[in-house]
Amino acid sequence: MHDGRDGDQLDAPREDASRLDLLFTDGLPEEADAVGYRGAIAAEAAGITYRQLDYWARTGLVEPTVRTAHGSGSQRLYAFRDILVLKLVKRLLDTGISLQQIRVAIQQLHEHGVRDLTQITLMSDGASVYLCTSADEVIDLLGRGQGVFGIAVGKVLREVETQLIELDVTPVEEQPVDELAARRARRSRTA
Repeated sequence: MHDGRDGDQLDAPREDASRLDLLFTDGLPEEADAVGYRGAIAAEAAGITYRQLDYWARTGLVEPTVRTAHGSGSQRLYAFRDILVLKLVKRLLDTGISLQQIRVAIQQLHEHGVRDLTQITLMSDGASVYLCTSADEVIDLLGRGQGVFGIAVGKVLREVETQLIELDVTPVEEQPVDELAARRARRSRTA
């Protein structure tokens, strides 16, 4: 992935763990860490098939951050930001970007630590992805003939919010993963 200002590969310095998730927190609805959406809802809101969702989770492209699958019968729970990333990946695939380049783009977006998602536009020339954080960067990129298409992340974020509202779903709270934890949870609710 490239930075729109100079066209060079992004080489953002490693940041501490609290800043790595900055891209996927600013501008997003605030939800509790244990709240997520089931896989079928995440897939529908992102506009992908459940099979794609499963493949992307198993290969580590977009893994659920609320709860991963723990064997047969367990359900993954996706946070809102996970669904946003799923939809961005879908958009990039639809434009012909390779899955390998998308992996690099997603990883570098995490590492770059962008402060405001709603101000970001992902531009591409069909082979590389460029991160533009201002209208001037978009214009500069287009002026050099590098940009072919752009994805306004803020617009995609609003689309995901709207889709979840239209699906009329409520997030699921993470459930205890073993019988002992389930008993404790039941006991604490009745106490």
